[in-house]
Amino acid sequence: MAAINVGREQFVRDPDSCDIPYYVAEFVEREVGTDLNCLRKLGKLIEELSENKKQLEEQVLTVSSEVPKRIQKALKNAEDSKTSLNQLLEEETVLFGSINSHLLTAQPWMKDLGVLISQIEEVERHLAYLKWISQIEELSDNIQQYLMTNNVPEAATTLAAMAELDIKLQESSCSHLLTFVRSTVKFWHKILKDKLSSDFEEILTHLHWPFVGPPQTQVFGLSAPANAPETFSNLESLFSQLLKLQTSDELLTKPKQLPEKYSLPPSPPIILPMQIMLNPLQKRFKYHFTGNRQTNVLSKPEWYLTQVLMWTGNHAKFLDDKIQPILDKAGSSVNARLEFSRALVMLILEKLAADIPCLLYDDNLFCHLVDEVLLFERDLYTVHGYLSTFPSCMHILSEETCFQRWLTVERKFALQKMDSILSSEAAWVSQYKDITDVDEMKVPDCAETFTTLLQVITDRYKNLPMASRKLQFLELQKDLVDDFRIRLTQVMKEETRASLAFRYCAILNAVNYIATVLADWADNVFFLELQQAALEVCADSSALSKLQLGQLACMESSVFDDMINLLERLKHDMLTRQVDHVFREVKDAAKLYKKERWLSLPSQAEQAVMSLSSTACPLLLTLRDRLLQLEQQLCYSLFKISWQILAEKVDMFIYQEVILANHFNEGGAAQLQFDMTRNLFPLFSHYCKRPENYFKHIKEACIILNLNVGSALLLKDALHSASENGTILDPNQPSATAVLNELGVYKLAQQDVEILLNLRANWPNTGK
Repeated sequence: MAAINVGREQFVRDPDSCDIPYYVAEFVEREVGTDLNCLRKLGKLIEELSENKKQLEEQVLTVSSEVPKRIQKALKNAEDSKTSLNQLLEEETVLFGSINSHLLTAQPWMKDLGVLISQIEEVERHLAYLKWISQIEELSDNIQQYLMTNNVPEAATTLAAMAELDIKLQESSCSHLLTFVRSTVKFWHKILKDKLSSDFEEILTHLHWPFVGPPQTQVFGLSAPANAPETFSNLESLFSQLLKLQTSDELLTKPKQLPEKYSLPPSPPIILPMQIMLNPLQKRFKYHFTGNRQTNVLSKPEWYLTQVLMWTGNHAKFLDDKIQPILDKAGSSVNARLEFSRALVMLILEKLAADIPCLLYDDNLFCHLVDEVLLFERDLYTVHGYLSTFPSCMHILSEETCFQRWLTVERKFALQKMDSILSSEAAWVSQYKDITDVDEMKVPDCAETFTTLLQVITDRYKNLPMASRKLQFLELQKDLVDDFRIRLTQVMKEETRASLAFRYCAILNAVNYIATVLADWADNVFFLELQQAALEVCADSSALSKLQLGQLACMESSVFDDMINLLERLKHDMLTRQVDHVFREVKDAAKLYKKERWLSLPSQAEQAVMSLSSTACPLLLTLRDRLLQLEQQLCYSLFKISWQILAEKVDMFIYQEVILANHFNEGGAAQLQFDMTRNLFPLFSHYCKRPENYFKHIKEACIILNLNVGSALLLKDALHSASENGTILDPNQPSATAVLNELGVYKLAQQDVEILLNLRANWPNTGK
């Protein structure tokens, strides 16, 4: 057994030294192993191996016999395909020859057939041409028959159908056919239009059209006599028939257009019946406001503007009550009143286009014209509901030459107004000074008048049709704000030596008010839209950095930011100068208080009643008077900033110049605390509930100086231990900060408290 194991070990260690393959040895070891009892499995193992060998041999025989058969089958299929391909090639050759032979034979026939087909197509075109002529002649005959039988409505309907045919033939190259159709439409259109216009004008005459007075004075228009139903029925019939001629009228009549430089929005022609209704008004307008008539005066644009508004108002009720139902019944989307207004406005636009070049360089006349036009536009939109998508007077004023002149005149008169504002005797006085509720901002008259001027300019240009024009006006406003700021700065410099004087405070209130108004306007929808327009312009021109564009797009900045920042800087400089002036007076008044003998004052127990230090009186009186003066002259928001800055300065001054510069016995510390808590702090109690929060250095210093001796010693030891050890080893021992917080000391640092403790003179003699 040992020999077997030894032999096995030798075999395993050197498998290459025997003839048995290594994988066979591995197989035997895996199946038999070192257990001799497993040798009984050899018989079964040999049978399994023999069976596997037999199956493998059968598979080899099967594969070796099937492969040649598949190859033979593939070769046979290839030969069959080759044979079929050769047959197809032969058939293709025969067919190709047959086709060529047929084409050669059919060539003469093709030429003959081509000629016949061309003749047929030409006949078909002629036939279609004749059909169109026949259709047009049929419609023409129908119109003639309708007119002979006095059936005008059907004649108008048929003419509308003929006009539709004319529109369909617009793309045709048959010029003679187009001429025939157009001439036929023109012929019948003139006949029908003349007949219907004559009848329609007669009806309008019966209605006393046009109405020259207000609705309540109209004799027939709304309060008609007994034959009114028949009259209004005829009005409706004729209006509807004229409406049917609209298509043909648009084909034949080219509407009068103003030059392209005015950039008028596209608008459809005025409907035909409305044109007829407007004819007498147009004649009156041209009679009175053109030529050498006394009513045609350049200096009186309000005459023709007011006249158009009166006509619009006088006819509004009739148009709404009588004409609009006819349009609705005919399925038209036209609004009668707006159509009427639009036609009259076109008269105004033509008049303005003719007059403006004549008065362009007369500032007074031009400015008066602009004022009257803006008033007219306001009434037109607010009273008569005119639409911003229609042509308007603002399109005429937006023309380049006229607009630049408008900007120049606007700037000139605005600067003149600013001069008069600032030179006025009441420039720095608030007009609401006697009304407390209204005068919270204490706005001087010059600032209020200036912001009103800016608002008026906004109202004047806000209805301009183009955003680019609005942006130019916005730049004008910003220039005016900057100019006004510079003027305020110049006046302020003259008042610098008297920074508490009334005028200096008024200038400060003015700056604050203008900055506040601009900040409010920045959130206005109109200026937000201008901001978006400016963003688009800057994005196209790359005038701003990506950061600035992003801020504009995210609404983090506004169109007035530059102006607001400059005004805020001026306000800050003026406030600082003013507070510094007050603070200098306070320091001068505190000279005696700084020299108070804090070290030798009697203790609180030695005094019957604590009283204010006599040396503190000038300091507190000065502070009280200046605070009262500032409160009376500055608006609430500015005064709040002023007293808070002043409180901070006084806090640091007393802490550094009085407290840290002296030593205190018990009486001195008590007196300091009394002066501060009972006299200084209450001065500011009118402006806030807890004034001591603005004097944290003083308050906390008084706490430290007025600690009883035992608490002061404990505090001193705690701070000394903390400074020596750096960190607290005992977790139960509170930190120095916690100890100070328990005493109400939050502002002063540990080192500051140690200095204050050293300023105390009432330490017990410990013998150290």
